[in-house]
Amino acid sequence: MSATEAQRFILFFIIVGNLKRIDRAGWVRYGITDVESVADHMYRMAVMAMVAGDTSLDVGKCVQLAIVHDLAESIVGDITPHDNVSVVDKHNLERRAMLLLCNLVGSRYLMELYIEYEQGDSREARFVKDLDRFEMALQAFQYETGEGD
Repeated sequence: MSATEAQRFILFFIIVGNLKRIDRAGWVRYGITDVESVADHMYRMAVMAMVAGDTSLDVGKCVQLAIVHDLAESIVGDITPHDNVSVVDKHNLERRAMLLLCNLVGSRYLMELYIEYEQGDSREARFVKDLDRFEMALQAFQYETGEGD
């Protein structure tokens, strides 16, 4: 790996590291303090995918989809429907962010995973979309009940 390639990978990891400091915007908007980060959300989704136990799914791909699905938020932030950004504009912002990230590390595979998730092109992508909703509902339950504090 050349020095330039190494610098691009380091920049990629620095940008992706932003996910650890980006609070999930919906919880903030709801007035919850000490909220989970986008990285927290993605991590639990990946663990859920790993232990779900559905042998008809490619578990490795599910874990990858869970990790990639919000990667663009490391650049654009956690855009919610309340942010007055159209669905088309949000999609375009996130797609451009993914292109930038993928170009940094020379990975078409990350973009393929992102598109697969966004379009729900596979059983794995649809399952991970369901996990996304389930993880959010579980987190809401935890905030509501104080479980896990």
